[in-house]
Amino acid sequence: MPVKLMCVAGARPNFMKVAPLCRELGSDPDFHVVFVHTGQHYDEAMSEAFLRDLELKPPDHNLEVGSGSHAQQTAEIMRRFEPVLLAERPAAVLVVGDVNSTMACALVARKLDTAVVHAEAGLRSFDRGMPEEINRIVTDAISDLLLVTEESGRRNLLREGIANDRIHLVGNLMIDSLRGRLEQARRSDILDRLGVRGGSFGVVTLHRPANVDDGGRLRDLLAALEAVGQDTPLYFPVHPRTRERLAGLHAAHESVHFLPPLSYLDFLCLMANSRVVLTDSGGIQEETTALGVPCLTLRNNTERPVTVELGTNTLAGTTSRTILAAWEEMKGRPPKGGIPPLWDGRAAARCRQVLRAFFDVR
Repeated sequence: MPVKLMCVAGARPNFMKVAPLCRELGSDPDFHVVFVHTGQHYDEAMSEAFLRDLELKPPDHNLEVGSGSHAQQTAEIMRRFEPVLLAERPAAVLVVGDVNSTMACALVARKLDTAVVHAEAGLRSFDRGMPEEINRIVTDAISDLLLVTEESGRRNLLREGIANDRIHLVGNLMIDSLRGRLEQARRSDILDRLGVRGGSFGVVTLHRPANVDDGGRLRDLLAALEAVGQDTPLYFPVHPRTRERLAGLHAAHESVHFLPPLSYLDFLCLMANSRVVLTDSGGIQEETTALGVPCLTLRNNTERPVTVELGTNTLAGTTSRTILAAWEEMKGRPPKGGIPPLWDGRAAARCRQVLRAFFDVR
């Protein structure tokens, strides 16, 4: 009888992590994968297009949760996930990343005495003002098996009292997706559609509440982007959450080109051909490191320190002054990063081996 695993995804970054894992486990006759999409990201560009680009099978269950405050969304995910879990009765629930869906489904599973596996465990920004940090801490505390992307994650979990035999350094599932789709992404016509050539532009993403919910900070960030854009035109696919906050703010910013959300392949092509990426996203810090593209992270901290220590990432802060200083330094001395250990496109295979041992599959 195959081991039934329930893989949960809810938001755009989750899909890049579960796609290689679902394929790897789906090829193993000793596992049966049930894919649950919570619907935390639910519009075409943020959800359906990603599923297609990643060749991820249609979800077996779509909870269609939608948006709301953190409390509302988390509660609604839990309410809708519980009957699905009771009906399916998997051996374990596998959650990825640090979004509300991750913590909510882990909590439901744990309360129903179902094993929890957390992929991308142990990452810490040490900033509890970030909702994602709370999701990470809670999920790790109740997980039975913790799959880690970088050495800092292992150290963090050990410091928090997690037993060493529950922690496994497996590499980065997001990089599996990137490596597996990069050649296909390079065939995208996004550069022609935008009328740009490789290396002549930068890419921007912003979505974290600390950056986009404060009108004063958002204006200061836009001023910095406008200044950078005078050197290198910037293309900014706007997250739906950010679009609401930008209403009426960006009309005068002619060197920053605002775009609708892009598909995974279009965005990967744009990022791979860019001169620089300015972002507050955790996953993009990892992707730019894998691509060798300089990244200015518009935050004061990162839960992915390996991207700074070994990769191409620089913490640029959140003020116009610090961002422009980091930009000037980057222009004069672009970072020449390397690829962190185990970011080789084989993380899913290592996860499968860990899961086989955990469930004593012979």
